[in-house]
Amino acid sequence: MKLFAVCAPGLEPFLTQEIKALGLFPLATQTDAGEEGGGVEFEGELTDLYRANLWLRTASRVLARLGEFPAVGFPELRRKAHNLPWERYLNSGESVTIRVTSHASKLYMKRVIARHVAEGITERLGKPVRLSHAAEHREESPQTQETLHPSSAAHMNSAQSDTPLIVVRLLNDVCTISVDSSGEHLYRRGYKLAVAKAPLRETLAAGMLLAAGWEGKSALLDPFCGSGTIPIEAALLGLAIPPGVMRSFRFQAWPGYDPNRWQELLRTAESHRQTTLAPIFASDRDAGAIQMSIANAERAGVAEFIQFSQRAVSSIELQFAEPQFARPPQGPGWVVTNPPYGVRVSQGKDLRNLYAQLGKVLRVKCPGWRVAMLGTDDRLFSATGLTWEPGISLVNGGIQVRLALGQVTGF
Repeated sequence: MKLFAVCAPGLEPFLTQEIKALGLFPLATQTDAGEEGGGVEFEGELTDLYRANLWLRTASRVLARLGEFPAVGFPELRRKAHNLPWERYLNSGESVTIRVTSHASKLYMKRVIARHVAEGITERLGKPVRLSHAAEHREESPQTQETLHPSSAAHMNSAQSDTPLIVVRLLNDVCTISVDSSGEHLYRRGYKLAVAKAPLRETLAAGMLLAAGWEGKSALLDPFCGSGTIPIEAALLGLAIPPGVMRSFRFQAWPGYDPNRWQELLRTAESHRQTTLAPIFASDRDAGAIQMSIANAERAGVAEFIQFSQRAVSSIELQFAEPQFARPPQGPGWVVTNPPYGVRVSQGKDLRNLYAQLGKVLRVKCPGWRVAMLGTDDRLFSATGLTWEPGISLVNGGIQVRLALGQVTGF
């Protein structure tokens, strides 16, 4: 079967890398999947769909391709939608959300397209399919996420996974119909109930680590850790813990779901889990952020592998307090971080002194280390005094950012 892993724009190369690491075969990269963003199409069996949801760190959801066909009229669309094997993915009488995009096609009225697809499904299943217009399926920004109380977030997650999502895309009069296998977005790992200001999505944090090439063998520092997303994702990556191990998925409600196969995948993942990890240091000047980070790391089961501390950039320390980590890290490590860049946090402030201080401290404490840092302003990158490569264009909370890779050199 053909599968499509959706990701935020810019993460496609790292998602491709992950898919290959699972032993699967990418077919094509799509940089514009309509409202879904970008992604990578690949081939796999049902077990591979399970594995993709369990293991992919940079994907936001995994779609199963049901069919692709030309469609220039509504009767044709309804008839061809009827011919798809809906009984494998939907239970009779379920409400569904149908998300439609249309470009350069004769069929362009989204609501009418959705209605005819629903009629085709009804004819196939023999029972009326109700269209849901639930707001739960909108793409939430981190700004929205941070205002949610944990109990409200849990309720929203439940609503998302309970309503099947069907994605219909028309491009040049060719219709592609897919069904979502993930439910709630894959960045919702299940551990981050507490968030600081301008939280970083887990999928983007994982992408930063993969772009940096960090794999758990070198020390890692995040001096602007916020609610702990980067260090927690680093610990999960370095310990080979699948990001989806704490959550449920939409495919578990499919008529053909095989729970024994799923449990076998979980047992295999547990048997490959690592028990040692290079030091991970995470700090933030905000005491509340550190409390959130520790709580999130505990939920993720990796708190013992991360040294959290409340401190300003000027007082960065690379020393574990616990006896088992009494020695500082040996050899160069990585700084992977998402500092404030004056858009959602510290708006209107001149941040050049902060960046200059960061560069100064890194040259003293972390000579020879590599750096991966998100930002929007070349002047702030320059203020660090570090040498930067061109970097990678990404999107963080709707903001176009650059992941710059650099090297810490001496004074």
